[in-house]
Amino acid sequence: MTHIPYEDVIAKLAGERVMLVGGAGFIGHNLALELARNDITTTVVDNLMVNSVIDNVFVSGKDPVQRQMYLNFLLSRFQLMRENGIELRNLDARSYMDLSHAFGDFKPTKVIHLSAIASAVDARNDPGLCFDLQLITLRNVLELCRQAHSDVNQVMFMSSSTVYGDFEGDEVDESTRPRPRGIYANTKFMAERLLRTYCHQHGLGVTVIRPSALYGVRCISRRVSQVFIENALTGKPLMLEGGGDGRLDFTSIEDLVDGQVRALALHEGRGTSNTFNLTFGNARTIAELADVVKSVIPNVILEDRPRAEDKPVRGTLSTERAERILGFKASRPLEDGYKRYCEWYVEQWERAASQNV
Repeated sequence: MTHIPYEDVIAKLAGERVMLVGGAGFIGHNLALELARNDITTTVVDNLMVNSVIDNVFVSGKDPVQRQMYLNFLLSRFQLMRENGIELRNLDARSYMDLSHAFGDFKPTKVIHLSAIASAVDARNDPGLCFDLQLITLRNVLELCRQAHSDVNQVMFMSSSTVYGDFEGDEVDESTRPRPRGIYANTKFMAERLLRTYCHQHGLGVTVIRPSALYGVRCISRRVSQVFIENALTGKPLMLEGGGDGRLDFTSIEDLVDGQVRALALHEGRGTSNTFNLTFGNARTIAELADVVKSVIPNVILEDRPRAEDKPVRGTLSTERAERILGFKASRPLEDGYKRYCEWYVEQWERAASQNV
C-alpha cells in the first residue's frame, strides 16, 4: 500500500466511538488527545492507580523538583483531556460490573486496551498486580464484547517488543517466534493469544501493537530515555552498560500515535486479526542516546558498567508490514525527535525548579 494521507485516514474514523481502557497513562492520553482533536468521540476509563498523583505526592525519596515536575505532567494530562472534550471515568477495569456500566453508557465501537504496569522491573516485583492489570482487565473487555456489545468492531491491544525476548539477529518482524522472558513479557504474550482466540472463535476484530523504547511528552514512567535526561540535570552519571553498545528501537510517542490511528482506521472489521510493530524501525545504541543528551546538556557524566545478565538482547523491529498495510512510516529519528524531547524536558525541569523556590 502506498502512503495514505493522514486526513484520509482520519476520515475513515468518522462516526466511531473509541474507549481507551487504562487510557490516562503516557500512551493512552496522547492517543486520546489525537483522536479528540480530530473530532473522534473518545472516552478514557482508568483507575488512576499506576504512576498516580497520590503516588507522586506521597512516595518518599523523590527529588522535590522531580516530584513537582511529575505533578505538572499529570495535571496537564487531565487538563488537556478536559479541554478537548474527553470524558474520564475513574473506575477499575478489573471489576466486570463497573466496566460493564461504562460500556453500556458509552457504547463503544472500538476499544483500546492499555491497562498495565508500565515497567518490567515493577512487574517482576509485583507479579500478581501485573497479572491483574494486564489480564483480568482484558478478560473483562473481551467478555463484554462477546456477550453484549456486538457493535464493537475492533479491540486494539498494546503489547510490547519484549514478547520477542532475546533477538537472534539484528532485526525481528511479526513472523518471528516470540520467546518472552519474565512476568511482564509473558502476560503481554498471553494477552495476544487470548485476543487471537476470541477472534477465531467468536469473530472479534483484533489488532495487536508492539511498540519499543518509547519517549515523549508528559511521561513519568522513567524509561531509560527519561532517566538519562534527569541524571544529566542532577549531576548523576549516565550508566552505559557494556560501554553503551546495547541497542533499542527508540520511538517517539508522536510516531506511535500516528501508527495507532492508522491501525484503528484501516482495520477490516470483525473476524479479522493483525499484529504490527510500530517503531522507528532502526535500533540505536544506548551510547548514541547519551550523545543526544550531551548535545543538549553538555556537562554529562558517562560511566561504564558491566552489562546486566538479565537484560534481553534487543535490536530493530521491522515495520515493513505496517508500511505496506497501514501506510505507516516513522519520521522522527533520534537526533530530531529525542533532541526535541530533551530540550522540552529541560524547560519543564526549570519550570518545576522555579515552583520550588
